[in-house]
Amino acid sequence: MTTPESRAGAFRQSLLRNNTEIRQDRAESLADDAETMYRRQIENLELELRKLQREREDLLDLSPTDADSLVLAADFDAEAYAVRDLALSVRMRNTGIRHELALARYRILFGDDGPRIAEVTNVTNSADNTDTTKE
Repeated sequence: MTTPESRAGAFRQSLLRNNTEIRQDRAESLADDAETMYRRQIENLELELRKLQREREDLLDLSPTDADSLVLAADFDAEAYAVRDLALSVRMRNTGIRHELALARYRILFGDDGPRIAEVTNVTNSADNTDTTKE
């Protein structure tokens, strides 16, 4: 004759778990979800920084149609260029600060660097540096 303890069904085992085991499972699940969301946020900020960096680098391309054409001096709007460049620099700086804060919090909360995290550095230190991977 089999006893209830000898049956090894997942449902029965789940019902027989003690409070500590249940809390442990819930804690692991919540921590895993939170860590995943933090990683995604950090990766999204890194992606946003790369896009802003490319957009700002594209402002330097003054050949509107192909490599052989150039913008004429009369067609160049220096004020619009300066306003756009500064706006991108501010967005890069703000995004870099958010990235640094998220990364610092991630390290405090989860205790490691995670995958690919910290690829984008030094943006908050130098908003005019177009290569954020160099120090």
